[in-house]
Amino acid sequence: MSRNADTIDLSLLPQQQQQEPQQDADAWGTGDHRSYLVPAFEIPIYELLLNRFDHHFEGAATYPSPITNFRVNQHRSWVVDNDKFSVNQFLHPYSGSLYQGFARSAGLDFWQASAYTFAGSLLWEEAGENTAPSINDQIATGIGGNFLGEPLFRIASLLLERDADDPRWWRELAADIVSPPTAINRFAFGDRFAPIFPSNDPALFTQLALSANAYTHYTSDVNVNADPSAPPASQTLQRAWGDASFTMAYGLPGKPDYSYDRPFDYFNLDFETDTASGVQSVFSRGLLYGSDYAYGRNYRGIWGLYGLYDYYAPNIFRVSSTAGAFGTTGQWWLSQRLALQDTALLGVGYAAGGVIHGTGLRAPSPLGGGQRNYHYGVAPESLVALRLIFADRAALDATARGYYISKLGATESTGSETIERVDLGLTVRVYRSHGIFVRYRIANRDGRYSGAPTSHQRVATVNIGYTFLGGEDLGAVAWRASASQ
Repeated sequence: MSRNADTIDLSLLPQQQQQEPQQDADAWGTGDHRSYLVPAFEIPIYELLLNRFDHHFEGAATYPSPITNFRVNQHRSWVVDNDKFSVNQFLHPYSGSLYQGFARSAGLDFWQASAYTFAGSLLWEEAGENTAPSINDQIATGIGGNFLGEPLFRIASLLLERDADDPRWWRELAADIVSPPTAINRFAFGDRFAPIFPSNDPALFTQLALSANAYTHYTSDVNVNADPSAPPASQTLQRAWGDASFTMAYGLPGKPDYSYDRPFDYFNLDFETDTASGVQSVFSRGLLYGSDYAYGRNYRGIWGLYGLYDYYAPNIFRVSSTAGAFGTTGQWWLSQRLALQDTALLGVGYAAGGVIHGTGLRAPSPLGGGQRNYHYGVAPESLVALRLIFADRAALDATARGYYISKLGATESTGSETIERVDLGLTVRVYRSHGIFVRYRIANRDGRYSGAPTSHQRVATVNIGYTFLGGEDLGAVAWRASASQ
């Protein structure tokens, strides 16, 4: 390797050099820089404002006053609700990420902030809206929100940390967009929450990509008259012509003197949007509890318990889960200039998945009226990701994800869903931080329900585009250059 990935800069300007952390970073979370009261005040205020907004713009009948909602919901049982997939599986976790951000930016640690997130979700379920409290929302918001919110908080903190000695307006703006609660607390409380969460200088890889859809193929072998879970026979795929994505790997194993003492000291966040689906996918995984390890001189890794939040919604079918998994992430130097990074996870979560259009699963609302056209259930899931890095010139990626959404823990217990997604990609660095890439993706869905034949759908795409790398290499951690062995 001609460059060391330990010094990859998050900067979106390749000529910028890594900055030293802000001098008062060690003050973060200590003394007056930490508050249990501030997020306990901010989260209910945010929910009150959201309730009032929804009252005026979404419907007064569904969003009466929080006091009215609380009184009514005390006499209701918890249910699995029938809201839109994007509301339940993306907007709810994003709200949870805001709760997490309010607490983290007030100086609380991950687990303390997670308690605030869970409590904030519980408060909304009981008082935010005039519908029965929802089990699926409590999981997605109260737990999934932590797994999404922690990477967002850390990315914002990293932007501010790298900007401490050489302020640039766009870094502050980017941090505000990534983690609005961090911006609110820094603005509202000034010096009290000015100290920045210390990153401890992790090994990073970042990638921003823009691409055009060169090929899309959709197949379906379902019979809507026989299978109520199938989309209409006349349904056609709305093809996306463009795609934008962001990837960050934070705390890649192998860097000397970097430890994994705090939850999410390693995480990987992928965010993708396209012209057909809007937010097409969000994948967040982070090490909750674990340790690093080594095999000989050429392999370094971490292993332990990971927290996962997944959201994948092409405009035919979709899947989302909040899960825990055991597994490992590592890097193996195959030769002086060839490195293999790997992740393997196996876990279980609570997931939702199924079709988008059509008659749906015909799951009646517990409150009467309405139907949900996707399936909930306890879901074993797996992930295998490989990245072969050729010096600082090219990288070959392969990632496979699988979900089995069972009938366990579901209101409709007549069937199950199996959804898989495989990504293959090649990235070539052309000049400094600029590169090109090509990606092939295939996703499959199989729906199995009693009294109906199995339905099968498949979407395959090819994308070609431009990528901006967070440095002039492709993420390999070159610990051997600085190791004493």
